[in-house]
Amino acid sequence: MTTKERLAAKLPGEDTGISLHNTFCDICAPGPHCGVTCYVKDGKIIKVEGTDAHPTNHGKLCARGLAARDYVYRKDRVQTPLKRIGKKGEGKFRPISWDEAMEEITRQLLTVRQESGASSAAFYCGYEKWYRPFLQRLAYSYGSVNYGSESSSCFTSTIMSWKCATGAEMVQPDMKNAGVFLGFCANPGISAYLMNVGLQANHRRGMKVIIIDPRITPASQSADLHLRVKPGTDGALALCLGRELIHNDWIDRDYIRENVYGFEAYKEYVEAFTPEKTAEITGLTPEEIRLAAKMVGENLPLAINPSNASLVHFKNGMQNHRAVMALSAITGSYDRPGGMVPTYLTYAHSIGGFETLEPEFSVEKYPKDAPMPIGCERFPLWHSLIGEMQACDLPRAILTEKPYPLRMLYAHGMNFRMFPGASEMRKALEQLEFFVDVDPFLTDSAKYADIVLPACTSYERGEFKVFGGGFAQYTQPVIAPLYQARRDDEIILELARRLDVDDELLKSDRDTCIRHMIRNTPIDLEELRRHPELPQKIPGLAMTPVGQHGFQTPSGKFELDSLAIQALHDPNLDSLPTYCSSADDADPAEFPMILSTGIRIPGGLHSRLHDCPSARSLRKEPTADINLDDAEKLGIAAGDTITITTAHGRVTVKANPSGTMPDGMVSLYHGYREADANSLLSYDHRDPYSGFPGYRCIRCNIVKEEQA
Repeated sequence: MTTKERLAAKLPGEDTGISLHNTFCDICAPGPHCGVTCYVKDGKIIKVEGTDAHPTNHGKLCARGLAARDYVYRKDRVQTPLKRIGKKGEGKFRPISWDEAMEEITRQLLTVRQESGASSAAFYCGYEKWYRPFLQRLAYSYGSVNYGSESSSCFTSTIMSWKCATGAEMVQPDMKNAGVFLGFCANPGISAYLMNVGLQANHRRGMKVIIIDPRITPASQSADLHLRVKPGTDGALALCLGRELIHNDWIDRDYIRENVYGFEAYKEYVEAFTPEKTAEITGLTPEEIRLAAKMVGENLPLAINPSNASLVHFKNGMQNHRAVMALSAITGSYDRPGGMVPTYLTYAHSIGGFETLEPEFSVEKYPKDAPMPIGCERFPLWHSLIGEMQACDLPRAILTEKPYPLRMLYAHGMNFRMFPGASEMRKALEQLEFFVDVDPFLTDSAKYADIVLPACTSYERGEFKVFGGGFAQYTQPVIAPLYQARRDDEIILELARRLDVDDELLKSDRDTCIRHMIRNTPIDLEELRRHPELPQKIPGLAMTPVGQHGFQTPSGKFELDSLAIQALHDPNLDSLPTYCSSADDADPAEFPMILSTGIRIPGGLHSRLHDCPSARSLRKEPTADINLDDAEKLGIAAGDTITITTAHGRVTVKANPSGTMPDGMVSLYHGYREADANSLLSYDHRDPYSGFPGYRCIRCNIVKEEQA
């Protein structure tokens, strides 16, 4: 075959039998789902590439999106409903019918409710977020208060911070009009590459960029200033920057007088954070801190990265984030062009820029006279602001039967490796009376289930989706569902009908539910269905102009001193954004280094891509990044086997000495079954405000294997 013939054989057309179909990738964050064009032949995806005309990614795809074929056709796809026949964790199942599986799940849920009360069954959803309103409503319609999700350890602490300060759930930086950008823990080239495109473009037009990150990253290398703080000390730096902005009168006094509550108390508190004291805490120099403050103060307005999780994955995480947010208030950069602009988590955690009635749909069936959700007594601010079960407390509740017994867990995408003290969640799954897991793959967590149900990937289902700027899309399946897989929402609605819940909406169908959630908008589902290939701009949407969002706080202002926190009268929670150490309580003499388990790698997203050959090839083995000088002192070379030890466990991995790492820090990506990084974390190394785990600051020690 000639080169011309080989090329022609790859082109879509009647001769080749290759057709093109557009959808979007939902492997990573739910907000900026990227458009994907799939080459399909004989009902199978043979190639994927970015959709050029898509308003989100404009034809670009990251390594995760490019791994779509490997993801869809993973060898461990669940082909039929499965019933456990071996011990929990063994992965021994027999195929059963969908009807048999749903009958058994229904029977178990009805039995638990009758014998122990509905809240003895918990409902959990993993990383994918698109079906969450359906699952949350099902839990409440069934009668259980115990609905929770992986957002108990990802992003929601950020939402809590914004709610305390402004009442808004989500705030985005207006980089197009910003004079300076502060990127705390920002590495968008790896973790949010679409944001990176905007960051680079605005940097080229003149926006100053300051990156605060212990590591050297692509973002830090192109920044105007890189501040290599010690892990978890971002809050101290932010408080010091606030002090310096006040001292140099780089603040907006008119904005503060009209829109900020608690400024005087904040001003008094930050006075102690001098550049000299803060330098001792952060590892920076006083000169670096003063330079950063000057760069901010002379280049306003100020945009700040909206932390997904990186800034709040510390014991002091939420307070760190509140201290950072305070900078937008005192500079008059909140709800102002070039600053931080409130927006909406419009539908299924997507940022559309307009409001829907999803929150009402999700909670209107919340049970009356029910017990408090799991974890909410320990974390009262979480309960006050979020109201859901704090799912990181599931292991404690299951193993101790406190505050009350949990007998059953119905989950979509359970991943015990994402829990703090991952071994505790594994023990809990072993002890649990009945566990259902819905997942496309027979994961290590699914192997503990009594019933496993096969779910579709996004390439096998149609899905309603909103995008920033007032766009919406209703995709069509690219390929037919593999084997006997079904949509998650289809499974949830069928279960609602079998349970005969007192909820006519949930017993209807998907589109009826979606129409109910978007009935306050001009979105026409049927019109979207006629144009499934690309997101459509929705005419007539009510978009709140910048500067007119207001504040949904008790004071009606931006609260530096939170009245919501004051109202709890909890002596362990400070209403001001105070600072404390982020490290755990282990002996620093025995464990002199700091381990972070949360830093992302190009081909990874938790453990979702570890079994995809193309993505796994970017980091085949669990590998710890360590500082070059630390490696030399310890006699560790690239590829050596090392043991990482904490007060709570140890793992053996390969070493990667790197010039990007600061001294004293170790980075180990999580999710590998060969080295369960989160098992090294104490179950109680948690933020008292949000209940979030301190994934990014764990005291540890490392040695070469032969020395271990």
